[in-house]
Amino acid sequence: MDIAASAGAGTDAHADTTATGKPHFEVLDGLRGTAAVMVVLFHLMGMPIAWADDGQWLHHAAMAVDFFFGLSGFVIAYAYDGRWPAMSVLQFVRIRLIRLHPLVLLGAVLGLISFLVDPFAANQKLVPLSVVLVDFLLALLLLPHPVLPNRWTDTHSLNSPAWSLLQEYIGNLAYALVLRRLGTRALGAVTAAAALWLGWLLWHRNSIDMGSDWLSWWGAPARMAFSFTMGLWLYRVRERLPQLRLGWGVLSLVLVLVFAAPLVPKAIPHGNGLFEGAVAMLLFPAILVCGAHSAIGGIERTLCTLAGRISYPIYILHYPFLLVYMNYALNAKPSAASLLLVGAGVFVLVVAVSWLALRLYDEPVRARLRRFAGARTAPGT
Repeated sequence: MDIAASAGAGTDAHADTTATGKPHFEVLDGLRGTAAVMVVLFHLMGMPIAWADDGQWLHHAAMAVDFFFGLSGFVIAYAYDGRWPAMSVLQFVRIRLIRLHPLVLLGAVLGLISFLVDPFAANQKLVPLSVVLVDFLLALLLLPHPVLPNRWTDTHSLNSPAWSLLQEYIGNLAYALVLRRLGTRALGAVTAAAALWLGWLLWHRNSIDMGSDWLSWWGAPARMAFSFTMGLWLYRVRERLPQLRLGWGVLSLVLVLVFAAPLVPKAIPHGNGLFEGAVAMLLFPAILVCGAHSAIGGIERTLCTLAGRISYPIYILHYPFLLVYMNYALNAKPSAASLLLVGAGVFVLVVAVSWLALRLYDEPVRARLRRFAGARTAPGT
């Protein structure tokens, strides 16, 4: 998901700047990369065991999406709040489509290839090609499509992470049309209302992991509405909050520990929902504020910049590869050692393909589209 809009704390410690002269928040870039890797590992562990609790070490890593939504709101406000006097809604939409959609298209293509050539799932070839191609066309438009074999009940069967990009588009459009016009108090009130909505769902479902499938699709807008508006509001009030500086390493460790925390036992009613609600509504905002005020340098800055650049490609492109890995695990019945070795290879492949896609496809295509459209935006915005 895109949370790659340029962001910075406004200090001299940030040497890297956007085309508009604003410094990046390198720590937030790094945290975006940390969360993206956690999502891939979460899927790598969960898919071969059909999402069973036993064997999953990152029980709460689905919350990375909520962190992404919050970070997206924060950096969108940073990058665009001051540009509206000279920018129309159409220009904003064009900028965001150029930033996001090239990799959406590539993810759909990889999803189609993964479905058609997967050697470990013969039943996929029983689906009429016309049906698959209609789903592919819908995937190119980022629209939900009917469930396909070996794709669980995902709303975006060819590339499941696209569900969150659809919510990102909705959030961006809501920002351009309405949210940017609200005062800080009104925006805070919207965030509070969204928190009540999300809290009600958490109370009844006992999990924030909803929205990616047809059984819980209505949870997607609730997750986006709270975290995205929270990020917008948090940017407005950031200077009034304590300016604790912890750095990328410490904050990444906090994220990993939260994602790796065990599920709250079912014997504690609503316990898991309350835990994940507290993380989304209290801890994630604190991490965003700490990351925004943290200044780093040297090797850590280089690593954060690299993590920020590759985070979106990793997130949106990894799933088609993991679906083949899943079918291998479920149908070929490999030994534990073989599964671990293949899983490690798949992870390396995902990172390599993501980097190549970034350098050889995404960045060049976006550069050409910006020149064609005359959009004034930098590679990371």
